[in-house]
Amino acid sequence: MKALILVGGFGTRLRPLTLSVPKPLVEFANKPMILHQIEALVKAGVTDIVLAVNYKPEVMAAVLKNYEEKFGITIEFSIEKEPLGTAGPLALARKILGKDESPFFVLNADVTCEYPFEKMRDFHLAHGNEGTILATKVEEPSKYGVIVTEPGSTKIDRFVEKPVEFVGNRINAGIYIFSPSILDRIELRPTSIEKEIFPAMAADSELHTFDLEGYWMDVGQPKDFLTGTCLYLSSLAKRSPEMLVPASEAYVHGGNVLVHPTASIGKGCKIGPNVTIGPNAVVGNGVCLQRCVLMEGTQVKDYAWVKNSIVGWNSSVGRWSRLDGVTVLGDDVQIGDEIYVNGASVLPHKSINTNVCEPGIVM
Repeated sequence: MKALILVGGFGTRLRPLTLSVPKPLVEFANKPMILHQIEALVKAGVTDIVLAVNYKPEVMAAVLKNYEEKFGITIEFSIEKEPLGTAGPLALARKILGKDESPFFVLNADVTCEYPFEKMRDFHLAHGNEGTILATKVEEPSKYGVIVTEPGSTKIDRFVEKPVEFVGNRINAGIYIFSPSILDRIELRPTSIEKEIFPAMAADSELHTFDLEGYWMDVGQPKDFLTGTCLYLSSLAKRSPEMLVPASEAYVHGGNVLVHPTASIGKGCKIGPNVTIGPNAVVGNGVCLQRCVLMEGTQVKDYAWVKNSIVGWNSSVGRWSRLDGVTVLGDDVQIGDEIYVNGASVLPHKSINTNVCEPGIVM
């Protein structure tokens, strides 16, 4: 089987992290985002993966080479000379996606969930039509485009954009599986799969919906990255609790704490709920961490408090300092002692020695 991952451009929504590392390689719960997806695809029998990108970062090519060898798969870049939307990349990668009659997955690189690829594959092969959309249920469907199915069926009847009256609560989760015949519908030009291709497939009774169980999040911007991390850790607590620090550990408060084995934690800390601590991170004494992510090589000094924030690689937070309000520190940022930072995006290699009370970009 094959898969196409829609990576896109420079990951501007996730800056300042993506100023140093290509978006698919930013660690999500201590593992590059794209590795979560590749592992799940390989488990479902995928052997050929195509990354649809606007540019090819050399650092990414080197990392993906390692994944090819590790999993025994082929990973290729499909580089768009102009943005091709959500359907055009399928036409550009036609040579690989259409090389045999097996179906292929298409997924958005920013989406995290429990990736039910095996169940989707089996469901798709059983109904025998052209496409299957993974759907997730939401509480406020009026904000989204809603999928409406035929009564008592998984077959999609139509799509309703931001409905005023309730017509359903299923929305497109950004993960699909298609039979190669869909490629005959798509021209090599900027095309929206949601607005141009799906309505035509639904009209031909060729499109089904498959319900996602569990959490779903697009983690393409910092506040959603933090929410997605919380959802992932809660899922991990149910599926693989042994990967989390036991709640009996003295420093764990509220659970869902993921700590890399190479990280060190000082005395008298309060960590949790929903905290990820990366490789070689150093957490001082009396530190309080809540709903935050510490990337590799970070240092949080004694009695600092980090909440609702992402501390980028090799950055340090001074003694008695406080980060809050979806603060994001880029690579190698130094926060002085007794400093308050609220909602700032701090670009790489900066030093902060005065309080930042209003959200904004620190250049």
